[in-house]
Amino acid sequence: MLERYADATRGQLSHYLGTDNAAPFLDDLLADYPGRGGKMLRPAICIANARLFGGDVNSVVRCAAAVELLHNALLIHDDIQDGSEFRRGRPTLHAMHGVPLAINAGDALMFTAFRPLLDAVRPFGPDVARQVIDATVEMARQTAEGQALELGWRDNNVTGLTAADYLRMALKKTAWMGMIWPAQLGVIVGSRGRVDPARVLRFGHFLGIAFQIEDDLRNLTADPGYGKERCGDLFEGKRTLMLIHVRDAADVAERARIDAFLALGREERGEEEGQWLADLMHRKGSITYGKRVAAAMAGCALEEFEQAYGGCTEGDDRAFLLGLVRWIFDRK
Repeated sequence: MLERYADATRGQLSHYLGTDNAAPFLDDLLADYPGRGGKMLRPAICIANARLFGGDVNSVVRCAAAVELLHNALLIHDDIQDGSEFRRGRPTLHAMHGVPLAINAGDALMFTAFRPLLDAVRPFGPDVARQVIDATVEMARQTAEGQALELGWRDNNVTGLTAADYLRMALKKTAWMGMIWPAQLGVIVGSRGRVDPARVLRFGHFLGIAFQIEDDLRNLTADPGYGKERCGDLFEGKRTLMLIHVRDAADVAERARIDAFLALGREERGEEEGQWLADLMHRKGSITYGKRVAAAMAGCALEEFEQAYGGCTEGDDRAFLLGLVRWIFDRK
């Protein structure tokens, strides 16, 4: 299903990113991240929801393209804000072209995403268009709040965080843009605005948090399919669930060492200290704890699935969305 819906979305990406008069230092950059592949999970969630609630691929695929374009725009900005070195197995855009050009490309890609979004809703009239825009504005606000929390914690070296703080941040930063918004677009367009998009919110909430914790766990491994630098989250000073746990579980000396590491700048955090912290997470049970919480979030998503999709026709799309709860742990 991912491959099928990804292929449909790529056709739209080619259309909206294509140009007869390519602008130097811009258009090649716009197409870079979308051209690196990616699983296109978010567009697939959008299309599957639309089909479940009465639509078809053709009616929603431009929405799916908008989701993918905006996702890639935010990745460009995220990589700059985090100081990331790799994205999908290759150097980040700002590492290749410099920060100013990368910011400009991210800005342009973000606005480009509104072309397919508006084209998608135009045939359905102003009421559907308003619902889509309202859902998009809400997603943008939630995502910005989540990103602000993550960056603010790091830049102000906030250390006294709890698991609840992390879960709130992950809901806003990851779940809303990654799972809730694509699903809501699909519901709105598929039902022609007749089904309340809040119906899928809680399923996307828990699925997105489980996805983010699993992503954070993979960052601590040598997983060849991850596509970013191993332990990059540690060197970027991200307040992951495992970091919060290990700090709480550490003794006084260990906690002082953790805090000293976090107080350093990105370039000052050495490999030896980073490896020590990663090893400490294993010794203190932080990895096991993260896996347990991720499993609990997945269990909550399963509970919410029936509330979101109960009464929907059995078939490939319903099975696909249900299967995502397991897939987030098995993905390659």
